[in-house]
Amino acid sequence: MSEAHLFAIGIVLAWLAGVRVYLTVFGVGVAGWFGWLDLPPALAVAQSPWVMGVSGALALVEFFTDKIPGVDSVSDLLHTLLRVPVGAFLAAAAISPDGELGAGMLATGAGIALGSHALKAGSRALLNTSPEPVSNWTASLGEDAVSVSALALVFAWPWVALAVVLTASALVAAGMWWLLRWLRGSGRSRV
Repeated sequence: MSEAHLFAIGIVLAWLAGVRVYLTVFGVGVAGWFGWLDLPPALAVAQSPWVMGVSGALALVEFFTDKIPGVDSVSDLLHTLLRVPVGAFLAAAAISPDGELGAGMLATGAGIALGSHALKAGSRALLNTSPEPVSNWTASLGEDAVSVSALALVFAWPWVALAVVLTASALVAAGMWWLLRWLRGSGRSRV
């Protein structure tokens, strides 16, 4: 695989860590465990049975807690401390042929993970202002679908996976902008 492909994989993994950190680590581990791809030395730790077991269990917990309005925002706040460094590690480890993590890729991965995490947490906080739970469930299931799809695509077609996460980011950002404008407009009309 070329360095450009590895770079795209690193970017997508960092983005995914900002949205679904446990699922991302679990998916990387499963792909390595079953031999679907040869993990770089720095990522080989993800295929440890302990890492896969813990990340798989936590992914299941995150799946359910992410569907509860309010609880998802508290979880997002707490996970800020985890998602960013894991995203940095995954990005740097994906492009590291010798197991040494480069500072530039660590910084890039941290920035990507922070950006996707901020977009996720911000959109969910905005959706939690709605009194009905359907929008929160829909957003959470959409995040699950994009995460699983991008994770399934990233190792076979990294550029397609990158396009998926960039498109999802653009759609969420546009949706947040529209919703924020709508909320501000409806607030003015009540006065």
